[in-house]
Amino acid sequence: MNNPEEIQYFIDVLIKEDSFVKAAKKLYISQPYLTQLIKRIESHLGTPIINRDKKPYSLTQAGLLYYQYLENVSYDKQQLNKKIAKYTHPNKEIIKIGILESLGTYLLPEILPDFLKQNPQVEIQLFENFPRENEKNLLSGNIDCYIGQTPEAIDSSLDIVSNGGEKYYIVISPASPYYQAGKFILDPHELDLKELLQEPFVLSVPGSAIRHQVNGVFQRFHLEPKVILESKSIITATSLAIHGMGLTISTASIIKRIVETPINLFPISHDLINVVFFIASRREKTKSKALKNLIREFKNKNLQAIIR
Repeated sequence: MNNPEEIQYFIDVLIKEDSFVKAAKKLYISQPYLTQLIKRIESHLGTPIINRDKKPYSLTQAGLLYYQYLENVSYDKQQLNKKIAKYTHPNKEIIKIGILESLGTYLLPEILPDFLKQNPQVEIQLFENFPRENEKNLLSGNIDCYIGQTPEAIDSSLDIVSNGGEKYYIVISPASPYYQAGKFILDPHELDLKELLQEPFVLSVPGSAIRHQVNGVFQRFHLEPKVILESKSIITATSLAIHGMGLTISTASIIKRIVETPINLFPISHDLINVVFFIASRREKTKSKALKNLIREFKNKNLQAIIR
């Protein structure tokens, strides 16, 4: 067996089931086959990868290294397949899209299904990174386009098409003294924004697009945010705020997907913070027909995330 993903899966099931017999049954293979597979791997490596001496089963230190090796091989294989796809599937056109993961969960389902129906010869490859990394990859030619927010913050040498956007809210859970029972979206005049900004916050990490904008709000009021926790994911930060860990500043598309009531949403003025969606491509590069179609699809969609 040379498939690293399959070996990983077999090891996962064996550790979880804590039994060769139960694991083999779940994997629809024979117990002797599974036992011999693990023994062959251990013989090849020259050391055990599974602690069998005590229950529950666990990976040895060598087993952990081997498991990490399998993950790396699997990742490298995927990257190789992406790079050679234009040779193995010469009739397909590949479009490499850079996007922030949390933004992609809202925008990509709005754009890609219709686009791929109309362009069945196209294969999409996603590169989910922070904004600066996406911008750098686009400028260096590693991706074909970059879908993001706040177009005024990116390199002026790029071609930009903007469309839609969304509003920012402060998420207030019932654990906050500012929470108002029986309400959802508060009137902007019901609370003092500067007071709210002096509460403890859960925020996305520095370097993220949303954190850059959020920092600007605090700077407008000459405040240093009281950050009790930072996350790479604004989805995680929003979920923690909803469950009372602190306040956060999040967007409509994020809140709509994970909202649990009761919470309050305090709208922040567009003058202070605003999201505009964009798709960027290299200006000097001759764009393919498929990429032009993708940009047109982005431009023609209604990409306005709204909470009611």
